[in-house]
Amino acid sequence: MANWRVSAKRADFAAIAEKFHIDPVIARIIRNRDITGDEAIERFLHGTLANLHDPRLLKDAERAAGILEEKIRDGKRIRVIGDYDIDGVCASYILYTGLRVLGADVDVEIPHRIHDGYGMNDHMIEAAHEAGVDTILTCDNGIAAGAQIDYAKSFGMTVIVTDHHEVPYEEGEDGARRELVPAADAVVDPKQADCPYPFDGICGAVVAYKLMQVMLGAGADQEALLEELLAFAAFATVGDVMELRDENRIIVRYGLRLIAQSPNPGMQALLTVCGLRDKPLSAYHIGFVLGPCLNATGRLDTARRALRMFVTDDGAEAATIAGELKELNDSRKNMTLQGTKRAVSMIEESDMRNDRVLVVYLPDCHESLAGIIAGRIRERYSRPVFVLTDAEDGVKGSGRSIEAYHMFDRMSECRELYTKYGGHRMAAGVSMPAENVEAFRRYLNEHCGLSDEDLEEKILIDVPMPMSYATPDFVRQLAVLEPFGNGNPKPVFAQKNIRLVKGRILGRNGNVAKYTVEDEAGGQFEMMYFGDLESWHDFLRQNFGDEACDGLYRGVRCEGRIHVIYYPELDVYQGRERLQMIMQDYCRGD
Repeated sequence: MANWRVSAKRADFAAIAEKFHIDPVIARIIRNRDITGDEAIERFLHGTLANLHDPRLLKDAERAAGILEEKIRDGKRIRVIGDYDIDGVCASYILYTGLRVLGADVDVEIPHRIHDGYGMNDHMIEAAHEAGVDTILTCDNGIAAGAQIDYAKSFGMTVIVTDHHEVPYEEGEDGARRELVPAADAVVDPKQADCPYPFDGICGAVVAYKLMQVMLGAGADQEALLEELLAFAAFATVGDVMELRDENRIIVRYGLRLIAQSPNPGMQALLTVCGLRDKPLSAYHIGFVLGPCLNATGRLDTARRALRMFVTDDGAEAATIAGELKELNDSRKNMTLQGTKRAVSMIEESDMRNDRVLVVYLPDCHESLAGIIAGRIRERYSRPVFVLTDAEDGVKGSGRSIEAYHMFDRMSECRELYTKYGGHRMAAGVSMPAENVEAFRRYLNEHCGLSDEDLEEKILIDVPMPMSYATPDFVRQLAVLEPFGNGNPKPVFAQKNIRLVKGRILGRNGNVAKYTVEDEAGGQFEMMYFGDLESWHDFLRQNFGDEACDGLYRGVRCEGRIHVIYYPELDVYQGRERLQMIMQDYCRGD
């Protein structure tokens, strides 16, 4: 069972509620998100684009803009080198579109995940030189490409880096870190220690957007263009799982509306093929419906196809590409399911299950799916996970971490094992010789520093709250907390000692359940469960008996009590609202 904890942060919730005209429970949720002080609360609730940070605070942003403006005036050829994920595709589109409007001779190169790997390589630099490229402009990569940048400079090329990843470093004998910033002509990355930008949690597409803000200015003639670029920055912020706090929250809140109304034929084609055209969008739709279609093409084919969908003016071509991306994503889902099953079998059938850092070697796995499978395994076992697979020159893989484990820092301690690596606190990528896999696994486990408590699955309850408090008006007011996502999760509540009155199995595959539940005061509520029904039924049988479980679906009340974690929502069908509670977790009651 998960470890349930109630957030116990203190504040004068009644005073906050009165001042900002919100429910005291919502005031408490805001405090749970570490939003304190009148200015921060006002910005959280009502922040506008005027509250975004000044892009000129990004170190080297004005320098990069000046270099690019000079290159445009001189008619020099510029090549954007992006990445094959959502962030890289959106950042590439932002830079390409903005520079074209400014009159640049610009094209885009996106590495092939398998043939090229992440970021720039020597072959791409040689190809740029042979094509007469004067200036390389990176996005969502470059901060760790010191050797490749030196190689480009040896050809006399100008190199500008825009990135958001951690800066590589080395440790001296005294333990002090020295950043290894590449010798580019300008490096725009908020993760640099001496960058004065006040928020370093932005994605690569937002860094690209900020650079275009500097170059395009704030004139009314560029307002429509900047809105279009902001939509792509918001798309990438959610797709790259950035924390939805500070200016990211504002970017996504505005960006969701701009995405829905985007004049871009490719964006509208993607919305159409996913069944979301002319519908209200949430961060969920970006993260779990639209975004995976972009990632799928970078994983199983080439991300250039996704970029082509966005740059074409031909609506028919955009529609064709969008349909292909959705088909690729459907295929990716099936391959991911099979890979996850193999990984679980390997863990369960070996001593690996005792490891605190899981290193799973799946030689036949499509290397582009390693990160997704690592994420699934992390969710199952609540510990850091690396999934490695065979590549052209050794093994390659991706890691997904937990909050207590800084993946990039721990990896950096044994960097001599790799041929290439990079990442941040919660995710990383790595390449190494196959013979180093076991040493990698052994080192990470011997030096992980993770306690039993670190590895417990934790559910943080915002407010212990009776279901009777969750009126339709209260649920509607919860919308002021949106958008929900990483760093601003959907709030969860808990109620003790409810009884299950009756139940029904729903869904084409019988994988959803609907219940009438009753609290200790006799109030009855509708509750839905979308989780693992097999485990749920096992819990009911083990605690209350077979008849209690089976009888529930014949209308026989279960007399046992359970505690539940839930969140309330309004289900709207044919114009009618219905209040329902969504059960997220459960345990035996008193």
